[in-house]
Amino acid sequence: MSDKGILYLVATPIGNLEDMTLRAIRVLNQVDIIAAEDTRQTLKLLNHLEIKKPLISYYEHNKITKGNYIIDQLLSGKEIALVSDAGTPGISDPGEDLVKLAIENGINVTPIPGPVAAIAGIIASGLCSGRFVFEGFLPMNKKVRKERLSQIKSEIRTMVFYEAPHKLIYSLNDMYEVLGDRNIVLARELTKKFEEFIRLTLKEAIEYYTLKAPKGEYVLIIEGVKEEILEEEKIEKWNTISLEEHLQIYLDMEMTKKEAIIKVASDRGLSKRDVYNSIMKK
Repeated sequence: MSDKGILYLVATPIGNLEDMTLRAIRVLNQVDIIAAEDTRQTLKLLNHLEIKKPLISYYEHNKITKGNYIIDQLLSGKEIALVSDAGTPGISDPGEDLVKLAIENGINVTPIPGPVAAIAGIIASGLCSGRFVFEGFLPMNKKVRKERLSQIKSEIRTMVFYEAPHKLIYSLNDMYEVLGDRNIVLARELTKKFEEFIRLTLKEAIEYYTLKAPKGEYVLIIEGVKEEILEEEKIEKWNTISLEEHLQIYLDMEMTKKEAIIKVASDRGLSKRDVYNSIMKK
């Protein structure tokens, strides 16, 4: 029985064809098959690179049947490169499922690094890039989208999203409603001729795109909530109940009275002595 093949995850340009790496070109030349999200799009790239290889489609709506076919080919010893329409496969696309399937079948998975729109966007955004979270595309459904945003409302790290032009204004409105007004950088057409970084607040971005139709694919980079604002919100939340009620919450969690007083003091930004004295006076 032949040895198992290798699944290569090959990053391709997100716009500028000069971003294709030498290693990526070599791998595409050596594999037996190239699995592509959109074979028509990938064929344009292969023609530009003068590479002729068998192409098969692998995308969200055929990932189960084609995924099993790809695994069978890999198990028979074939080497296969997976590419997305643009950028790195496995990020916000069904490549993630194929990787899991390959690993389950004991097949080696090798990344061939290259362009990633999220990284290109954040490094040139001017917002904090030391710590960030990638959220990909927000849900299409408004209610679910707002629920997702509510889950990350208290995130202190920079947040990175992908968004299509026809959904942009809806996402911006929901972001403003749930997250409040924050600085946002809208990076569009990255590495292409009309590359642009638009630096605004969420409120300003809504006004801007209410008057101007969005064009191109967007990377949205939004600053995280400031820690001092989180602290103020936490204190404000606890101030809606009495000290006794607050203390009882922790006593019900089987804390000792001393432990509960320390926690109440921390929650409210008070000294332990102040909390103790206030409770003992009543």
